[in-house]
Amino acid sequence: MKPKTNLTNLAVSALVANSVSNNVAGIGIWDFLTAGTSLNSRSASGYLKNSGDSWNNIITLKEVMGGEQTSSRMDGNPISEVFMDNIKANWLPLMVGVVGIPIIAKVATKLIRKPIILPANRMLKSVGLDVKV
Repeated sequence: MKPKTNLTNLAVSALVANSVSNNVAGIGIWDFLTAGTSLNSRSASGYLKNSGDSWNNIITLKEVMGGEQTSSRMDGNPISEVFMDNIKANWLPLMVGVVGIPIIAKVATKLIRKPIILPANRMLKSVGLDVKV
């Protein structure tokens, strides 16, 4: 019997990935992965008209996978330099996201286990879904 999919762990992983993406690449995980494709209106450089983004610090997966050493912005800074600038500017939110989100999730799970999680898992089992909270 395979183990059930843990929805809480999936949510924590998604939140941590989004935190890392926002603080290192300068853009959310969905936009990082899909910018420059038909799934997203952002260009490959992450620029979105009328969004107010400071797109000079945004790097997308399409730029990284493109093999170019420089970002697609006018400044021509290397992608690695843009990543390092973002990490230097956002190191505290990055650490809070990577360390704090799992800790908060673990504490919250322990606090709400009996009143919410156990009944939710029983309900999910009764309807036949192979997941748990």
